[in-house]
Amino acid sequence: MPRRSRVLSGTLMAVALLLTPVGVGTVAAGADTATAAAPAAHTGHAASASIAVSPEDPDGDGYIPANPPVTGVTPSMKEPPRRYFHEFQANCSVTHTAPDDPIVYPQQPGASHDHTFMGNTTTDAHSTTASLRAGTTTCLAPGDRSAYWMPTLYDGDRPVLPVGPQVIYYKSGVTDYTSVRPFPAGLRYVVGSPVQSAQQFRDHPGFVEGWECGDSFFNVDFPADCPERPDVQVNIRFQAPSCWDGRHLDTPDHQSHMAYPVVNPGTNNDICPASHPVALPMIEFKMAFPVNGDLSRVRLASGASYSFHYDFFNAWDEPTLQALVDHCIVGGLQCNARGYDETHPEAGAALNEDYELP
Repeated sequence: MPRRSRVLSGTLMAVALLLTPVGVGTVAAGADTATAAAPAAHTGHAASASIAVSPEDPDGDGYIPANPPVTGVTPSMKEPPRRYFHEFQANCSVTHTAPDDPIVYPQQPGASHDHTFMGNTTTDAHSTTASLRAGTTTCLAPGDRSAYWMPTLYDGDRPVLPVGPQVIYYKSGVTDYTSVRPFPAGLRYVVGSPVQSAQQFRDHPGFVEGWECGDSFFNVDFPADCPERPDVQVNIRFQAPSCWDGRHLDTPDHQSHMAYPVVNPGTNNDICPASHPVALPMIEFKMAFPVNGDLSRVRLASGASYSFHYDFFNAWDEPTLQALVDHCIVGGLQCNARGYDETHPEAGAALNEDYELP
């Protein structure tokens, strides 16, 4: 099969997978259909999906294989000693905004709706694992050169960008927090969807508190009651899937290689499903946008409030991430970006005062 045909089939598959969960329908085969359907699959993007693919996709089918894959893993059903916390923070500031998305629209600058990028300062449409690892970061830990991004929030036509380091939690999503291992190099995924409905946003397994402001919580729409005070901002918390299939760093829909934990039948314990048995850190965005008062003009670059979604592209220094996962998640601690738990000073820190490995 010619390379163009393989690439096009991957594009069609991605569009179909993105459309099906939100009830838009399926995509018939054919280049014209793919071009027409692509904008609906990612509402707000300036251009249709093309046949361009990531340089890391060896055959252009939308699948990026893990090398090596993780095999022989079964979901852990162990119950370690109960610890209320098993987490650390990655505190990363905004770097720039751009209509780029190296996961959904690789090699296509300007094809996306506008995104607000955090962490790696070099993230653009051409980003790869290698380019990100060669970049610099606004995260407190220099070893975290990962790319994090979300649709830009606007108040009218004015971009509203989070100020200072934002809280990105790395937690255990499963009961057996001792089974969590670091992300594989180059793993990437999209959390949520810009075309999800209001009800799908509310019912999403990653939904934590929705949009909140002041004393208004669990909102699907931007809060109507938002006190106009200097200390009040619009916030959102949203969790990512944390169970990996062990085989792919990306898939055509940018989600199928990941899954949320499930409840182990007959217990209250969360485990990874058999299809995605590898427990990874659960990322949770906790974003704060400096806007309050009248929110009638507030919108996302991707559309309505419930079109919120975000992307993650792993480019951590592997020993640094390993140290934080082992010390804080596996160790059952509540750590800051140094890997230090103030309530357990005797445990020490994973990183030194410069947020680097000692």
